[in-house]
Amino acid sequence: MDQNGINGAHTGEEELMSKLPGYHVEALWTVMHEMVPKAPQPKAIVAAWKYDELRPILLQAGESVTAEQAERRVLMLKNPALNTVYAGLQLILPGETAPAHRHQAFALRFIIEGSRAFTAVSGQKVTMEEGDVILTPQWQWHDHGHEGDSPMIWLDGLDLPLYHYFPTHFAQPYHEKRYPSKPIHDSPLRFPWADMQAKLDDNPDDWARSEYETRSGGHISQTLGAHAERVRAGKTGVVPRNTCSHVYHVRSGNGMTVIQPPDGREQKVQWTSRDTFAVPAWSKITHHAAEGGDAYLFVLSDRPVLDALNMYVSDEAGADKLRPT
Repeated sequence: MDQNGINGAHTGEEELMSKLPGYHVEALWTVMHEMVPKAPQPKAIVAAWKYDELRPILLQAGESVTAEQAERRVLMLKNPALNTVYAGLQLILPGETAPAHRHQAFALRFIIEGSRAFTAVSGQKVTMEEGDVILTPQWQWHDHGHEGDSPMIWLDGLDLPLYHYFPTHFAQPYHEKRYPSKPIHDSPLRFPWADMQAKLDDNPDDWARSEYETRSGGHISQTLGAHAERVRAGKTGVVPRNTCSHVYHVRSGNGMTVIQPPDGREQKVQWTSRDTFAVPAWSKITHHAAEGGDAYLFVLSDRPVLDALNMYVSDEAGADKLRPT
C-alpha cells in the first residue's frame, strides 16, 4: 500500500472511531489485550500493615472517638486493591457496646488481642479469645460488647467489595442497643485457635495448610473463606499460585514473604506477630520463617465465590495443567 493508501486508512479509522461514542458503542479491537489478557490482571497491589504502628493510632481513636459516635471503631486497611476482600482493625474498649444491626455482607473476625469481649449473633452470645475466628453470617442480628479490663482488637474480614458489582448491600439497625442473647459455649460460629493449630501441627511437612470449614464440611460462607498456614522455624513454604485474592495476618512468628504478582515485579514483606499483608491474585508466594519458632498465618480469601462461579484456578498440578476446579 502506498503512502496515500496508508493515510487514507488512518483517516478512515479516525472517522469511524469518532462516530462510535454517539451510538454508545466501543471498538473491542482497541482493548482486546485488556479484555482477554494472557494472565490474570488484578488491580490489587502488595501492601503491608505493621501492627506496632497501627495499634497506637487505634488506641488514640479509642480516646477521641466514642463507640456511640463511630458505631464500629475500625481502621480500614486500604489497598487500591483487594477486588473482593475487605479487611480492617476494630477496637472495643472495656464496658463498651457496639450496637446491634444486621447487613447483607458476610463478616468474620480474627481476634488479635484481649479477652472477655463477646459477639452476640442471633441470640448466641459467644465469648472471644485470642486466635478465635468468629463468624457473622449474612442478615443476622449481631452486636459486640466487652466485659474485660483491657482493649480488645480484632481483624475484620468482609466481602464488601463484591457489592461494587452487585449494588445490593445495606444495613438495618436494631431498635435497641443489644439484641437479646444467651451465652453459648459450643457455637458453630466460633473456631478456637487451639483446634486449628493442632491440625497444622499434625502435618509433618515444613509448610502446612488447613481450611476453616463448617461442621458439615463446606466453606464458612458462600463468598469469603479462611484458612491457616504453618511454616516450620528456619524453613520455607511455597504456596501454589492461584486466582484468589489473599489477606494474610500473622498469628505468631517472624519471617519474610516473597511475592511475585502477575506483573513480575517481585516484592518482599518482612513480618512479625500481628502484622497483616495483602497478596494479589495469581501471585507466586514463598514464605520464609525465621529461626527460633514456627510461624502461623491466618488467611482470608475469596475462594468460595470463585469456586461457585468456576473461576478458581491453581497451578498446583503444574503450569501445563491449568484449569478451573
